[in-house]
Amino acid sequence: MTQGFQGKKVLITGGMGFIGSNLAIALVKAGADVTITDAMIPDFGGNLFNIEPIRDQVVVNFCDIRDAHVMNYLVRNQDYVFHLAGQVDHIASLTDPFPDIDMNIKGTAVLMEACKHHNPQARVVHVGTRGQYGPAVSLPVSETAPTYPKGIYEISRLAAEKITQVYNDIHGIRSIMLRLTNVYGPRAQMKHARYGVANWFVRLAIDDDTIKVFGDGLIKRDFLYVDDCVQAMLMATQCEAAYGEIFNVGVDQPTNFKELAESLVRIAGTGRWEYAPFTPERAAQDPGDFYSDISKICRIVGWEPATTLDDGLIKTLAYYRQYKHYYW
Repeated sequence: MTQGFQGKKVLITGGMGFIGSNLAIALVKAGADVTITDAMIPDFGGNLFNIEPIRDQVVVNFCDIRDAHVMNYLVRNQDYVFHLAGQVDHIASLTDPFPDIDMNIKGTAVLMEACKHHNPQARVVHVGTRGQYGPAVSLPVSETAPTYPKGIYEISRLAAEKITQVYNDIHGIRSIMLRLTNVYGPRAQMKHARYGVANWFVRLAIDDDTIKVFGDGLIKRDFLYVDDCVQAMLMATQCEAAYGEIFNVGVDQPTNFKELAESLVRIAGTGRWEYAPFTPERAAQDPGDFYSDISKICRIVGWEPATTLDDGLIKTLAYYRQYKHYYW
């Protein structure tokens, strides 16, 4: 699966963040020549320690994807471009929608224009979110489900995906569009609870604090371990039939929040959980039960998640307990 990256040049936007850094590490192990871009905006998750295992094996460019001159330069000669940079705080978008519009929509357009004019042979992976669907009409949610996003953040991610699709269809920039579910694991930001609920639960458990489970705790989600997410991204690029397609990347076995909290407290041996009412912000945007139909990516790409929730939580707890100083 990773043999195809030996000696290939790869650009990762947002590569200092949670998923981007795990992707960079996997690509370096696969023999790729990796360049990382990141604006290191406070609270977005960019963390120098995230690339500690490969710090001398990658090129890092601290820049903003909205800077056309920089992106025009960086996309040159790249074989693959993984686009993960953007504003990812859906709660913040309720009070200030403009960073979402500027970073997610304009930033994606700048990147795709750079590819069109300076490297039309590059293969692009756009990373979006399950939030693009909005409330589920039926479960599990397939790629053909209607998209009724409930916030500016999710709208901006859907718009960015559609921009990428246009450059694939009209301009020949071969692209894959992924819609990720709730990803958790090492190298996520752990300073606030505005995104990454599973990782935030991990922090509370490690701190022997109380995990707040909103509502009745029975809302279902599919929680995806980050290594499985990275595998999906890498495998998709090596599948010719994947280009031009949209794929859900998630877990076909949902877990409710009560089960997640119970499992985490049991495995951690610390922390506790209790019910709590929804905050107004979360109540306004929560889509109810949501879990992904991943049959399309399983069929076309041959990927499926390999990590059980218990195993993923064990690995995540071990990582943050060892490196807590760099994340808290």
